[in-house]
Amino acid sequence: MKYKRLTKEQIIISLDRLTRFKPTKEKYLRVFFDIITGNLTEPRYKRTQLESMDCEEIKNYAQEIFNASVEPSGTDYVINKKIKEYENSVYINDTTSQILLDNKINYTSALKYIDVNAPVNLKWLKSLAENNDPTLMREEHFLKYPIEKVLLVEGLTEEILLPAFSKFLGYDFYQKGIQIIPAGGKNQVVKMYYKLTQEIKIPIFVVLDKDAEDNIAQIKPRLRDSDKIHLVSSGEFEDLLPNSLIVKTVNSHFKNFLTITEDDLAEEMPNAKILENLFKTKGLHEFKKADFAKLVRENIQEPTDISPEISQIVAEISGTNKTVDSKLCS
Repeated sequence: MKYKRLTKEQIIISLDRLTRFKPTKEKYLRVFFDIITGNLTEPRYKRTQLESMDCEEIKNYAQEIFNASVEPSGTDYVINKKIKEYENSVYINDTTSQILLDNKINYTSALKYIDVNAPVNLKWLKSLAENNDPTLMREEHFLKYPIEKVLLVEGLTEEILLPAFSKFLGYDFYQKGIQIIPAGGKNQVVKMYYKLTQEIKIPIFVVLDKDAEDNIAQIKPRLRDSDKIHLVSSGEFEDLLPNSLIVKTVNSHFKNFLTITEDDLAEEMPNAKILENLFKTKGLHEFKKADFAKLVRENIQEPTDISPEISQIVAEISGTNKTVDSKLCS
């Protein structure tokens, strides 16, 4: 067996991908395949050959190359055991996944490559070397990992704003282990929910716009006891934003081209549509929900910037208010 060592960049990429919020088998095989096809020189394997190879052999090739690259000085594999425990607490893992998790990757020696600017999952990995409770470490250092709940939403607006509103209310997603996933529309929420229930054990909290009642009907037969749904009471998530917050955002960021009052938002149409029309009348660039959400996030400064229903959603996510419309979950 001959191979070239991983570069520092390849080591960091491997560690990053091994600890992302992805199904265990999917991420491990991807990393191991990349290590073997990129660094094993004799024998050489194509990815198609690896796909039919015994996973124990794949694991052994990959971990030998990885360990030689980080110059191991001995390890007790405590981090490996903690990772396996975590992966099995979050994901529904099969026999192949267990074989992949029973590896001898020398994480201890690889930790020296993780610096203060590393992604949060790598900071969590580094924290595993300390003999402390992982949940306490997450809450003290805002590591997000171990992840305890998935928040499944329709789009980027919710992904951008819900963590910000929640943080303002004293419930930080990174501190509490909340993984937010934007599905890309209500139909995609259903598909993603089906997929996640086949992959993960942890609770899923779903937020859907008012027009998604038919989609909820598709989810209900598969709704697990640990999962919850919040259906926006009217319109879209953007319609839950206080008008005063929208006005403040527009007037602070576009004051040279456009100023509005709350009366401008009184039309019987979605807020996003109103803003799109206002942008057009002033010859501004195309109104984009995600870009506007980022501006809104900068202007969340006082309690009146958060509507009662947004507060309710945060309370439900946090578990302080577990009430969900009975017609959704009955």
